[in-house]
Amino acid sequence: MTTLPLRALAKGAQAYSAVFAASAAAPYLSRSTPVRMTGFDMDLVVASTTTVVEDVISFELRNPDGSDLPAWVPGAHLDVFLPSGAQRQYSLCGDPADRSSYRIAVRRIENGGGGSLALHDEVAQGDTITVRGPRNAFTFIDVESYLFIAGGIGITPILPMVREASRRGKNWTMIYVGRSLATMPFIDELQALEGGELELLPDDEFGVPDVAALLGRAEAGAAIYVCGPPQMIDTARILQRALNPTGSLHSERFSAPPVVGGHEFDVRLARTGVTVKVAADESALVAIRREVPGVRYSCQQGFCGSCKHAVIEGAVEHRDNKLRAEEREDSMLICVSRAAGDSLTLDL
Repeated sequence: MTTLPLRALAKGAQAYSAVFAASAAAPYLSRSTPVRMTGFDMDLVVASTTTVVEDVISFELRNPDGSDLPAWVPGAHLDVFLPSGAQRQYSLCGDPADRSSYRIAVRRIENGGGGSLALHDEVAQGDTITVRGPRNAFTFIDVESYLFIAGGIGITPILPMVREASRRGKNWTMIYVGRSLATMPFIDELQALEGGELELLPDDEFGVPDVAALLGRAEAGAAIYVCGPPQMIDTARILQRALNPTGSLHSERFSAPPVVGGHEFDVRLARTGVTVKVAADESALVAIRREVPGVRYSCQQGFCGSCKHAVIEGAVEHRDNKLRAEEREDSMLICVSRAAGDSLTLDL
């Protein structure tokens, strides 16, 4: 027979679930960790595709049975499995309040890693694709003042943040740069938001943006969010502390970060016996791909785990945000981690 304390405990658990997991407030009461260590897979239907601007297509994804999708917060992304099986990350750029669908937007990049070409050319309305997540590596914090700086397709994680800042009645400034207005997606959605200041600075009208001048627009103590070309992000990281020491800088990049403090080392690929030399300023992944072009990878930033390989011999300087302590004893993510000494041997 169920005792009174057990009944009370069960009711308490149900109340917790209703408020912290299933309610509309769930994303804000139960915050995502910076990087979710274990995702979950879903097969979603491509409900529609829309050409947003030149070379940018948005994909609306829904549950096949029409049920609500898991909650997410601004800054979250999906791991998308391409028809080839390769995995790529795309920011959620819809409205977190609408759980009927997810929206991602992808710019076609002819000489990129192939992910954008696969989505543009091989995925159509009515198709089913597998995704993992949502996961969050770009945390949206609660402050009184925000400065958002987006470059081109870097608007995708920023847009939901601006929308949320507007919804909360916060003080926000959105500076949006790109090659031209015709290549900058979601301008109309930004213009519809209230309570803040939107500034559009296309290169063909205003020239290359002065990052220091843009950062100078932030109020003291503001949260500054930057997403766009690597050069913009790297410059912001260098300048922000001097320009606004009481503020905080948050950034997300779509390409591999530069190697800092690296040294040259050798990687022996045990399955073929080939030894690859890794330069001080390149990743092990880049060097290995010269010999094994098909080696799997995705984020190139050490958080998705796609390029995990077993280490047979040698010490590793781990630079990832993914592996657990026990995994680091015999594995590494070759996109960011390096040899601690002169050489490594991988099961590859």
